Amino acid sequence: MKTADISNAKSADLRASLTAMRRAAKSARQIAIQTDTAIVVVKDGKLMRISADELRQHASEETPV
Repeated sequence: MKTADISNAKSADLRASLTAMRRAAKSARQIAIQTDTAIVVVKDGKLMRISADELRQHASEETPV
């Protein structure tokens, strides 16, 4: 099955949905850090639990000094 790039969709709403999902994921990570809770994601078909400490470490690596 051939998959299409969502950024090439005819619907403007569909094209914008990728940006909205990225924004929602970032917000979920920030809330998890603030509330000291983990998030659960699917990576390579497997459920992974990411702790707030891991999220903090990753966030600090992305922030330019």
